[in-house]
Amino acid sequence: MPSRFPLDIRLIYVDPQAAQLSRGQDILNRFPDAQRIEVTSHQNIPGLHGNAGLVKDWLRIKRQVLVLGIRKTLTMRPNGRSADFIAPGMANGCALSCAYCYVPRHKGYANPITTFANIGDVDAALRKHVQRLGPKLEPNSVDPHSWVYDLGENSDLSVDALISDNVLDLVTLFRGLPNAKASFATKYVNRNLLTYDPQGRTRLRFSLMPASMARVVDIGTSPMPERLTAINDFVEAGYEVHLNFSPVVIFEGWTAAYTELFRQIDALLSPQAKAQLAAEVIFLTHNVGLHEVNLGWHPKAEELLWTPQWQETKRSEYGGVNIRYRRGLKGKAVERFTTLLRRELPYCTVRYAF
Repeated sequence: MPSRFPLDIRLIYVDPQAAQLSRGQDILNRFPDAQRIEVTSHQNIPGLHGNAGLVKDWLRIKRQVLVLGIRKTLTMRPNGRSADFIAPGMANGCALSCAYCYVPRHKGYANPITTFANIGDVDAALRKHVQRLGPKLEPNSVDPHSWVYDLGENSDLSVDALISDNVLDLVTLFRGLPNAKASFATKYVNRNLLTYDPQGRTRLRFSLMPASMARVVDIGTSPMPERLTAINDFVEAGYEVHLNFSPVVIFEGWTAAYTELFRQIDALLSPQAKAQLAAEVIFLTHNVGLHEVNLGWHPKAEELLWTPQWQETKRSEYGGVNIRYRRGLKGKAVERFTTLLRRELPYCTVRYAF
């Protein structure tokens, strides 16, 4: 069965500037029965952001609340792992509730989707940046021929496509850029994307983990069997499809669970999907603040994510206290994971692992 529809929008916080744009009007018309509250800034909404009392309503707010704003920062940030550049995203936050997601660390106790109406500004900024770069003359681990732009650093575009045509517009844009590709990771199977005709210019990265783990930490996402069976369909529809093993969580029996997952992948993929397959591997990084938030709405997840016996603290470049697997343990775990992956899926290129 397909995933349940993750949105039931009943309240929209609206920046008046966004409401004046055609895309903003389209979004408001898509949810005509929702209550509207005018706000001066999508980044600081009194009673929503920083309100510790809302944590008990974490899941409801994600499904029922939407923020409509204007994207003001249009810079392209160099990356070098999942993409050559991180593009200015057309949304921030998600209706899905993955317990390890880093976006809530910056929003506090409520993390609804903020979607942006000024798609024309982002489209123009992307075109200008791609044209200035010109052809990609030196292959790298991101892509041998094209400049790759990650469009969904802080959201899931498969869910964003339920809100507006922003995602369709971006896939259409990259279809016409011969020296660039779009890229985004997803945990939600939105089959409407199969009609977007990407013509190989959009890389979709399905995020995968053992189903037993996903049932605990990937709340609201498409079940793992649904994600796996969708891969062939998206390849056939013209997407480049990679695998995103992120985050890899260490637990008792984790190597056996991943071996089973790799074998499920191998059994399901078509020859066409296998021929273009690549993967990225990212082990879990947790956060002290997020741990406290999660204890308020989903403490069971923290039994898997917060394992001090295997973890150490490291202050992030932004000043937060992150929790990562201990250096020696993590190095061995990464080696073990990639060895298993290459053994079970020898045709799958490992783009990077850390």
